[in-house]
Amino acid sequence: MNVALSWLQQKKPSMLSFRFWQTLDWQAMNWRSWILATLTPTAGLLVFLAVWHVGAQQIHTSLGTFPGPVQVSEQAQNLWQTHLNENAREAQFYERQEERNAQMLAQDPDAPVRWRDFNRRATFLDQVVTSLKTVLGGFALAALIAVPLGIMIGLNQSLYRAFNPVIQIFKPVSPLAWLPLVTLVVSAVYVTDDPMFARSFIISMVTVTLCALWPTLVNTAVGVTSVQQDLNNVSKVLRLGWFKHVKTIVLPSAVPMIFTGLRVSLGIAWMVLIAAEMLAQSNGLGKFVWDEFQNGSSNSLARICVAVLAIGFIGFLLDRGMLMLQKWASWDKSAIIR
Repeated sequence: MNVALSWLQQKKPSMLSFRFWQTLDWQAMNWRSWILATLTPTAGLLVFLAVWHVGAQQIHTSLGTFPGPVQVSEQAQNLWQTHLNENAREAQFYERQEERNAQMLAQDPDAPVRWRDFNRRATFLDQVVTSLKTVLGGFALAALIAVPLGIMIGLNQSLYRAFNPVIQIFKPVSPLAWLPLVTLVVSAVYVTDDPMFARSFIISMVTVTLCALWPTLVNTAVGVTSVQQDLNNVSKVLRLGWFKHVKTIVLPSAVPMIFTGLRVSLGIAWMVLIAAEMLAQSNGLGKFVWDEFQNGSSNSLARICVAVLAIGFIGFLLDRGMLMLQKWASWDKSAIIR
């Protein structure tokens, strides 16, 4: 017994030393991973900016030299300042209107008070907000149609055979082909003296929906048909109803495929929207790009580059947001989703 205790006492310092160095190694690995995860994207962006800066100076267009990162940054600041100035003009307009009405009521309490809306000029950020509203509306409508329909098609082989030709025919149709038809139909159906939404907004949103629902529809149907047969057998043994079967068996198994389709649909919706706004001349980033192209000023190219970068960055954020939603909704938290 005494021999064993003396052996442990001799070994204890070495064991503590081993754990200490093991902890240091683990921390060093974490720091190394964090540095690589930070420096690698930064290096890629720096290389891209350098190539852009050098290459832009070699390209001469009818509107001048192609803008580099510095010129684009300056125009981004100008667009931001224009937005702030327009906000200030709007605030001053309503302040003057309130003062004028207050003076009228002070002189005559029964005087008719008139309230006028500010005729705001759409700024770049206003166009961004408009595009986001349109794409989210069209994407939500596409998801509401595609997910339930995909579940029904995946569960019923006869429905799958009936709908598959329709899906394969309309899936590759370009938004440029849908837009004239949607414009004519919406103009004929959406007739009202007091519209809740602008007609151009409805046209763009419906066009987005028609182009974005197919990936979600196909992936949902594939995810439903990929449910393990053992799970279907358990559902039959338990005699689960249709809705209970879909809720407890089908949806948890098909969630990864459904979200894959949703992410693809959202990316397609964002691309389609820009083209639809350019052709339909509805407010949004697409119209901003087209107006700047038609303007042809010395700053137009740089402003178009600002819009292109904004379109790409917003598309990236939309995809990351859908990825976070997928991680939250997925039952398998250990699965690697990227």
